[in-house]
This record gives sequence, C-alpha cells and structure tokens, in this order.
Amino acid sequence: MTENTQNQIDKEVAASAAAEAESVETVTPETATEIVAEAQTAEQTEAQTDEKPAPLSKKKQFIQILKFTAFSISAGVIQLLSFSILYDWTKWLQNSWWAAYLISIVLSVIWNFTFNRKFTFASAANVPLAMALVTVYYCMFIPVSVFGGDALEELWGEKLGIVVTVLMMIINFVTEFLWDKFLVFNDRVMKKIEGLFKRKKKDGKSDEPPQA
Repeated sequence: MTENTQNQIDKEVAASAAAEAESVETVTPETATEIVAEAQTAEQTEAQTDEKPAPLSKKKQFIQILKFTAFSISAGVIQLLSFSILYDWTKWLQNSWWAAYLISIVLSVIWNFTFNRKFTFASAANVPLAMALVTVYYCMFIPVSVFGGDALEELWGEKLGIVVTVLMMIINFVTEFLWDKFLVFNDRVMKKIEGLFKRKKKDGKSDEPPQA
C-alpha cells in the first residue's frame, strides 16, 4: 500500500468521523427538549379530541331549541308557500299531493340544514358526510310521510290537504331535531364515523395485491 493511498484512506475515515460527530452534536439538549414538548403537545391534542365534550347547560340547551325552532319555522314557511303555490294557488299539482309535498320539503331541507349547521349547533363536522346523514334521515322520513300523508289526504279530502302537510311538518320537526342534535351535528360522533371510513379505506388499500 503506497503512502498516498494510506493518506487518502485516513482522510476518508476522518471525514466520516467528523460527519458522525456533527450529526450527534446537532441534537442539543434544547433540541431534545423541543422534540419532547412537541410530542407531549400532540398527545394532549389527540386526547382532547377523544374527550367527551362538556354537556350544555340548561340555558344553552333552551337557546339551542329556540334557534332550531326559529329556523324550522322559517323552513316551514318556505315549505308551506311552495306547497300552496303548487297545490292550491296555481293548481299545477292539485291532483298530485305527494309531488307538491316532495318538492316543498326538499326546498325546506336545504334551508334548514344550512342555517342550523352554522348557527344552532355551530358544528364543524364534515359537510358532505353531514349532508349524507341528513339524506339518510329523509330517505326514511319522506316515504313514510309521502305515502302516509297521501293516504290521509284521500281520507280527509282535498280541503284538508294543508292540514295533512302541517301534521307531517310537526312530525318532521321533532324527529329531525333529535337526529341532528345527537348524530349529524354531534362532532364527537361524526369524528368516530369518519374514523371508521378512514380505517376501512386503509384496510382496503392494505388488502390490494402488490403491483408487479
């Protein structure tokens, strides 16, 4: 082995040792403290998201009900007006109570969902998922109210068609409030539902065969 070769090897070993020493020195006590603090903060944040939110006081619950009632009344006005226009005033759908009712309830749902989400429940829930759950509710409620209301309208007569609509609106008010409060605009429940979807999506990807 020549002297030049030996010198070259010594230089490479010295450079490697210097690089290792530099990487060790970069992790100072202050840096280590910051890393630990960040990890603790992340754990606390995750724990807080899993904690059950404090229950609302009776006063806040009462205000929440008042807000929901006010927006539901405004949505009811939209529903009644659109129903009356289609069923009574223009006579366009006088022979089809269910069609007039269906159109009017869709308009009121869009109005009610938008304002209750923002002002009544102040929910930061996933909007597409929340709207999907509202759709699930109405997929259950609308067939029952449409066919049940249509049967009542035939039984009581066309003159009481508006009374049947009001009755369906009262049932809708009570059941939708419970559905929204405890499911759709409950951020804790919504996070669990989102977690289930993410877990299923992750499991589905892990089950995919490796690409060649």
